[in-house]
Amino acid sequence: MLGIMRVHKLPSQLINQIAAGEVVERPASVVKELVENSLDANAGHIEVDIDAGGLRLIRVRDDGDGMSLEDLVLAVDRHATSKIATLADLEGVQSLGFRGEALPSIASVSRLALTSRAADQERAWRIECDGNGDFTEPAPAPHPPGTTLEVRDLFFNTPARRKFMRTEKTEFGHVEKVLRQMALAAPDTGFVLRHNGRAVWQSPAGQESQRLERLLGPEFATHSLALEDAAAGLTLRGWIALPTFSRAQADMQYFFVNGRLVRDRVVAHAVRQGYADVLYHGRHPAYVLHLAIDPARVDVNVHPAKHEVRFRDSQLVHQFISRSLGEALSEVRPGEAPATRVALEADRSRPVPGAGSQARMGLATPAGGGEAYQAAWTEYARPGPATAEPVAEGSPVAAVAPAAGETDEDGAPPLGFAIAQLHGVYVLAENAQGLVLVDMHAAHERITYERLKQAIAGEGVRSQPLLVPESLAVSQGEADAAETHQDTFVQLGFELDRTGPESLLIRAVPAMLAQAEAGALVRDVLADLVVHGRSARLEEALNELLSTMACHGSVRAGRQLTLPEMNALLRDMERTERSGQCNHGRPTWVQLDLAELDRMFLRGR
Repeated sequence: MLGIMRVHKLPSQLINQIAAGEVVERPASVVKELVENSLDANAGHIEVDIDAGGLRLIRVRDDGDGMSLEDLVLAVDRHATSKIATLADLEGVQSLGFRGEALPSIASVSRLALTSRAADQERAWRIECDGNGDFTEPAPAPHPPGTTLEVRDLFFNTPARRKFMRTEKTEFGHVEKVLRQMALAAPDTGFVLRHNGRAVWQSPAGQESQRLERLLGPEFATHSLALEDAAAGLTLRGWIALPTFSRAQADMQYFFVNGRLVRDRVVAHAVRQGYADVLYHGRHPAYVLHLAIDPARVDVNVHPAKHEVRFRDSQLVHQFISRSLGEALSEVRPGEAPATRVALEADRSRPVPGAGSQARMGLATPAGGGEAYQAAWTEYARPGPATAEPVAEGSPVAAVAPAAGETDEDGAPPLGFAIAQLHGVYVLAENAQGLVLVDMHAAHERITYERLKQAIAGEGVRSQPLLVPESLAVSQGEADAAETHQDTFVQLGFELDRTGPESLLIRAVPAMLAQAEAGALVRDVLADLVVHGRSARLEEALNELLSTMACHGSVRAGRQLTLPEMNALLRDMERTERSGQCNHGRPTWVQLDLAELDRMFLRGR
């Protein structure tokens, strides 16, 4: 047990090392702080050199604004910064760094050298620190406009900290991950990364789509949608991957707030809501999203490493993000976005396949298939309202004419025309690109599901009074939320009365969920309202019920469809929101283009 000790001031070096414990976790933390400084200095090009995973050397060189001699001396002082001067500056900070702790903290656990030259200065100056807390006198040094920071022998004077470092490969992996994040945040800045003298990757400025492909892989670039939306002073832009390009882990999720990568529960929940209804169970979406917001409406001073933020109006931000993503995903139609498998190098020089190509492909079609296929094309291309062939009585799909504009550049519908059915499960269709395979049950399940949701939205949620009202014990905060959001509960089909400081009475529930446990559902809705200001619990419960109804009401596997029925299914898919996935997030169709088919059969080799 510690005895009574006199209060005393800590020495400056120990203060800096304590701060370093918050700011400098590993070499990647140093890279993050230094690159943020370069970006704040308006750097157009940043080079990062790493030796031994960053434990031996971290060098960050930029062509930014640079510093004068006076600023250079102050920059290594604790809590000295050019980025804020008043409380108002802190409340609306727009720079990535602002605490003024990074350089003295890093210098306290390494051998640091800082060289910088302002653009309007004739010479550069260099200052060094060997880890003892004292800096050398500035000395002239050759250097172009910009700044170079060298950090050598990280944690050399704190061996206990150094023991926590992993292998060189692991530490460099963390560095590479951080720099990838920074490169995604700043597409207008060029980056170069080298390890042990070898170039690992470089990305020129201004080539955002190429940078996405280089840093996240061609599959993400191919299977992602560009998104841009603005409302209520918020702007959201970036790329969201199609649900069929989901991940087993949340390892490809990048969300930037005013250029700062953040981890935020409000954002994470909003993104999940945006992907609700289209993502396979247990899978995670991939995205790179940038939110622009008035700096006064977001607090970035809530975490020493600046990983977290706090929104002034988290409910507004949540609703904006979830709505933007949900609408973007709902607008995806066949022909407007990539399917699950799209060749990166499509052969666009091939002519539109003709009616005889199904014979060339060796596929069996129903009796009269060739004539029916040609008739479907003729009917589709005919000007004016189209009249499809009669559908067999009791068919689960309705033959409808394609809407205006639902064609590709060759005048054919995006999913083409049916040519065969495989084992009563898959519809095979031919379009301008090649072969389309459709899981007919999954596709019709989505179509039926969306129609049921539209019907519910049009009629509203009907209530059903309980024969015996149910009493519910809640916290005072939850009871307050029930009163505050009384109108919300009415819209959801509930009738609630507050009967005491910590008690509610449930008098009516949504008719479609009359068999559900009313108390548990109300508690879940209240929990969401308290945390997020809104709740999707009821919508999720209703959608689960509608999904079950859609599954039972959809065309079953093994059901033989006629060509007109198959074509009607394809046309419905082209109209239906989220038709690329079934209600459970599985893909409903895939595209095999002719170039891909040729590769499979080694044609042209």
